[in-house]
Amino acid sequence: MARNILILGASYGSLLGTKLLMAGHNVTLVCRRKTADLINREGTQVRIKLREEPSHRAIFSRDLPGKLDAVVPQDVDVSRYDLVGLAMQEPQYANHTIRVLMIKIATAKLPCLSIMNMPPLPYLKRIPSLAEMDLEEAYTNAQVWERFEPGLVSLCSPDPQAFRPPEEAANVLHVGLATNFKAAAFADDAHNKILRELEADIDALRLDGQDVPVKLKVFDSPFVPLAKWSMLLTGNYRCITLQEPQSIKDAVHRDLKLSQSIYEHVDGVARRLGADPADQVPFAKYAKAAESLLKPSSAARAVAAGAPFIERVDLLVKLISHQLGVPNAEIDRTVQTVDQKLNEKIVEGGSGGL
Repeated sequence: MARNILILGASYGSLLGTKLLMAGHNVTLVCRRKTADLINREGTQVRIKLREEPSHRAIFSRDLPGKLDAVVPQDVDVSRYDLVGLAMQEPQYANHTIRVLMIKIATAKLPCLSIMNMPPLPYLKRIPSLAEMDLEEAYTNAQVWERFEPGLVSLCSPDPQAFRPPEEAANVLHVGLATNFKAAAFADDAHNKILRELEADIDALRLDGQDVPVKLKVFDSPFVPLAKWSMLLTGNYRCITLQEPQSIKDAVHRDLKLSQSIYEHVDGVARRLGADPADQVPFAKYAKAAESLLKPSSAARAVAAGAPFIERVDLLVKLISHQLGVPNAEIDRTVQTVDQKLNEKIVEGGSGGL
């Protein structure tokens, strides 16, 4: 049975959207009007490298069995959808039209699968040791999440690395690292049934008889997506320096011993919260993957481009570490650097946008 999936965010969201379309499900992407018009006219293009092939393939939505459309936030009819994917950057949810849509989604009690790096606040409230912590400071506008029931919000670790090539149109996405989406289960069995269906359908996909990378993997543990925190704090946020941004590879490998100490500290924080070591990714595996990440992280590129707000997983982990009584000087230093660069942009009059 074809499911109808609403995805907020047409850039990174088009990766999961394309996998769903390939499996015969219907996808609506929520985005700006100009982008929506482009997608409705031409569809999307996701470039992904199949195993054993030397170059990327372009997968066009118009060639896929599922139906794709794109809309602006104010035109969304939430009654049409079985599941919502949250694929925008966390600061974008503070936009007025997005906030209005989020109220509609929360009121409709639709299950929401976040593929943000920044976990939605309701998701964190599903973890007992985090439920009473003061974490709102890490969010651009924490009020966005007030109406959501924690059990209806899940988190999917956005491990696949993908970007919109700057020379291309807004409907093109290039996948640089084709790893899997790792989703935690919902609280309700009916919603998990949908997730498991999507997982199985995506897993069964073949293109010219070949397996297609980037799967959706569903886990019972709510801690599996938190494995991304160690990677973000060790690599992504340390791409932001007081000078020019550095690549993830350089952030990790310039001082591998220091990187490992940061990574293991964040892993330790997750275990204090209840994570099992089996939920986590060994540092050696991450360090190996980082060797191929030759660009600065999206957070670093956003800061360099003048964005006054970015997702602050670095600040979130700092707040949790301090409230657990295990602060880390390197993480505190990273947060200070990010704060300083963002404040520079605000003073200069930098502006970000949806």
